[in-house]
Parts: sequence; C-alpha cells; structure tokens
Amino acid sequence: MTVLASPAVAPASALGAKGVRYVELVEEIAAVLEGEANQIARYATVAAMLADAFPQFFWTGFYLVDPEKPEELVVGPYLGTLGCLRIAFGRGVCGKAAATRTTQIVADVHAFPDHIACDSRSESEIVVPVLDRNGVLIAVLDVDATEKDVFDQTDAKGLEAIVARIFGS
Repeated sequence: MTVLASPAVAPASALGAKGVRYVELVEEIAAVLEGEANQIARYATVAAMLADAFPQFFWTGFYLVDPEKPEELVVGPYLGTLGCLRIAFGRGVCGKAAATRTTQIVADVHAFPDHIACDSRSESEIVVPVLDRNGVLIAVLDVDATEKDVFDQTDAKGLEAIVARIFGS
C-alpha cells in the first residue's frame, strides 16, 4: 500500500510508456470535459476514458460519498461487472482509502484484510481518494485488474493527477 502526498506527474521525458500515457490522458480528459459542470457526466467520462486507455483495467469507476450517510460510499458511474452497492468507510480497499484519504495499492486483493470481493476475478486493485477544490472527500476512484501486481507508483501518480485536475480545480 502506498501513501502519496502529491498528485504531481513527472515530466514525460522521465516516464516510461505508461507514465507518458497518463500525462497525455490528463490533457485528453480535461479537453473532453471542458465546460461540463455535471459531476455524473464527469465521473462517467473519466471512468470510460481510463478503461479505454488501459486494457488491463478490469473494473474502473467511482464510489461516491453518500450525502445522506457521509461515512458511506455508494456506487457511482463505472465500467465493468456488477459493483458493490455500498461500502462503509474503513471497510475493504475503497473504505480504507476513504477513511484515510490516501491512495491504496493492493498487489494481491486476497491478501488484503477485509477485502470486499464484488467480483472474484479481481486480483489487484488501486483506489484513489477524490477531493473537491476545498479538500473535501467526494468519492474514490476504484480500478481493479484480473492479474496480481498490476498497479504501481506510476498508476498512483497518474490517477492522482487525473482526479486532482478534473475534480479538485
């Protein structure tokens, strides 16, 4: 698991192919969403563009903080198989990311204590907290893969940069 303080992405010249793809994707997503204020449209577009950009992403989507139950996440826009409908803060990978406001990288979900198996084919996962411009948690971005050890610091930095740019500014 990883805790990252900054969503900054290194210059493209210092990144591998995956890192370069994230740098490009931040700009592509921002261009598509320019002028779009609807949050659901923004979440759906980010999920779709991420899923399309990285074929190893098996489940890509958002769990939103429920305004009526502020210590609970409710499934939002996603691409993939059926997602869990609700997740309490502190439970599973998504709940831990929400409770701690830190990115979680899990190389093997079966070794993660209290992992919630929405789909048994999931083997690794990354979850990134989504903060609004005031630093308030509004969602988590959840990405799963069907192979172990898919996600790394490049994914963490790239996904953090995307959510910071799209939802935090």
